[in-house]
Amino acid sequence: MKAVVMTAAGGTEVLEVRSLPEPRIRRASQIKVRLKAAGVNPLDTKLRKRGVFFENALPAILGCDGAGVVTEVGSSVRRFKPGDAVWFCNGGLGGEPGNYAEYTVVEEAAAALKPRSLSFVEAAAAPLVLITAWEALYDRARLKPGQTVLVHGGAGGVGHVAIQLARLAGARVCTTVGTMENAKLARGLGAEEIILYSKRDFVVAVREWTQGEGVSVALDTIGGEVFRRTMGVVAHYGDLVTLLDPGSGVSWKEARNRNLRIGFELMLTPMLAGFPEARRHQVIILEQCARWFDEGRLKIHVSRTFPLEQAGAAHALLETGHMTGKAVLTMEP
Repeated sequence: MKAVVMTAAGGTEVLEVRSLPEPRIRRASQIKVRLKAAGVNPLDTKLRKRGVFFENALPAILGCDGAGVVTEVGSSVRRFKPGDAVWFCNGGLGGEPGNYAEYTVVEEAAAALKPRSLSFVEAAAAPLVLITAWEALYDRARLKPGQTVLVHGGAGGVGHVAIQLARLAGARVCTTVGTMENAKLARGLGAEEIILYSKRDFVVAVREWTQGEGVSVALDTIGGEVFRRTMGVVAHYGDLVTLLDPGSGVSWKEARNRNLRIGFELMLTPMLAGFPEARRHQVIILEQCARWFDEGRLKIHVSRTFPLEQAGAAHALLETGHMTGKAVLTMEP
């Protein structure tokens, strides 16, 4: 099979197209999938630059998100059969092989049936960002109907689905974006207040939108100074969830004075730590989101697709910092 292999930590040149043996089912609980598409996430570019999570794991196949067709099932598999279309977030961290390849093998418990209304490209774009946004808003922040939510980076991968999940929970949403085009996308997804951060200070804008009270929940997808300043726009006893390490030297005084609940969201934890119940919860998330996709209540925005062989070009695009929605690699049938 054809696969893109990371040979070392470094620039996009470390991603090499190779011909590898097809993976084989080694446990009765596994399924083999002919991949049709693989999502490309900022996580992939970070791992490529700094190295994967596991020692002595190179060369490695990156890519957590995949969608394709089941070609073979293990003897104990009951949820899937050959011919089923599936989607999943699995591998790509340096342990199990990822999805920058034509075939992969996945535990039955890690996969879900693909939404009928989504193409393979759309389905491959969605799992990691859906799970991240769901866990951040619903599990970490315990979002409730009627609350107000600030989503930073509302046109990005996590941000654009977070807007929709917040609206599905009955919340009101404001978001930060970088361009008028992104503002149009975010408004179309349900954001009520759009903050063009190059023109308006988001701290001032959020305080005005909430009449000085602050938002009930804030989701930080940016980190750094944005995280620190966001503490000042969360209402007393509110929730601030970040996807990133705040780093050293953070003053927590504002958060303490406001009695904020600070949450950290890393949807990779179940894969890294081997928590089967947490992984099952993530599949349940995909199953519910599949229903919302098929009901027309949820959308995924794919802005670019690349052939598998151009994984390096996809990484380069993400690293410009100007991506809206998601980028996806496609495999020939």
